[in-house]
Amino acid sequence: MEAIRKQATKLREQVARQQQAVLKQFGAGGYGGSDNLVTDEMEFQQHQKLEKLYISTRAGKHYQRDIVRGVEGYIVTGSKQVEIGTKLSEDSRKYGMENTCTSGSTLSRAAMNYGRAHAQMEKERGNLLKALGTQVAEPLRAMVMGAPLEDARHLAQRYDRMRQEAEAQAIEVSKRQAKVRETPGNSENVMKLEAAEAKLQDLKSNMAILGKEAAAAMAAVEAQQQRLTLQRLIAMVEAEHTYHQRVLQVLDQLEGEMISERQRIEAAPTPSMDNTMPPPPSYEEVNGIYASPTNNGTTDSMGFFLGEVVHPYQAESDVELNLSIGDYIVVRKVTNNGWAEGECQGKAGWFPFGYIERRERVLASKVAEVF
Repeated sequence: MEAIRKQATKLREQVARQQQAVLKQFGAGGYGGSDNLVTDEMEFQQHQKLEKLYISTRAGKHYQRDIVRGVEGYIVTGSKQVEIGTKLSEDSRKYGMENTCTSGSTLSRAAMNYGRAHAQMEKERGNLLKALGTQVAEPLRAMVMGAPLEDARHLAQRYDRMRQEAEAQAIEVSKRQAKVRETPGNSENVMKLEAAEAKLQDLKSNMAILGKEAAAAMAAVEAQQQRLTLQRLIAMVEAEHTYHQRVLQVLDQLEGEMISERQRIEAAPTPSMDNTMPPPPSYEEVNGIYASPTNNGTTDSMGFFLGEVVHPYQAESDVELNLSIGDYIVVRKVTNNGWAEGECQGKAGWFPFGYIERRERVLASKVAEVF
């Protein structure tokens, strides 16, 4: 369609130049002198200007439509990403709150931090998508479908039809001029020539007025297109810049929290038995009274409690317990020399107190494993 339009425009321009040559040739006869030639030249320039404006505004309209389609596609895919990211953040926070890992709570804290940070990032993504919709897509869509552009294009099309009519009338005037020259003194031919020339002059006057109106309207639309499209592009860049800045801040904070957790794990020393640590008291020493009067075996009366094994321990005597990470122990007594006595999986014995952590809440299934 575009190729046909360009070909038709080129043919009209060729016809116009031929008409100018004909008018110039017969100008000495008193019909269509140099004034007509000047008028045609001005009209030709007006036509070229309108053609350029039409092409420019059409390209601007297509670019605005491309931006709207791109933004709408980005919003659709972005909304799906928000949905997936929000689900991931919820799952991370759920794991962090409900985790019963036997080797510590480091991963639980990391999962909570990750879930919180990801929820904040998805909120920022949602704000970005909203800004792109309201500040970019909607204004451009309104201009693409707006009345000013369509009205200006209708004026240009009316001008184009009137120009074609004037070209046809100019050919008719040339024919009438030829007949007048062939039959000098024929009043009927002269009258028809004068009527044709008058009609051509009216068409040229109307075409000049309409051409100015169309050119002004198209120029105004072109300027508005350029200004509004640039503003929306800047708004899009600013929205994306703000989004990435805020996400970067969230990620920086999250990275710091994650590194802190990792450093805490790597720096945590594994408890070791002191070579000078005395052996655990014998059951004869504590049987019945749960305490030894000696200085090295006094018992802290802190009561029974549940402990979770956080470091493994291999028993070195029959009165000691083997410990595996994740085991739960009923701690019955703790001495001041680093030993504790308790029961795990139906067995009682001594173990290093530093190898367990006290637990206030334990799943019922875990408690059942103790006895």
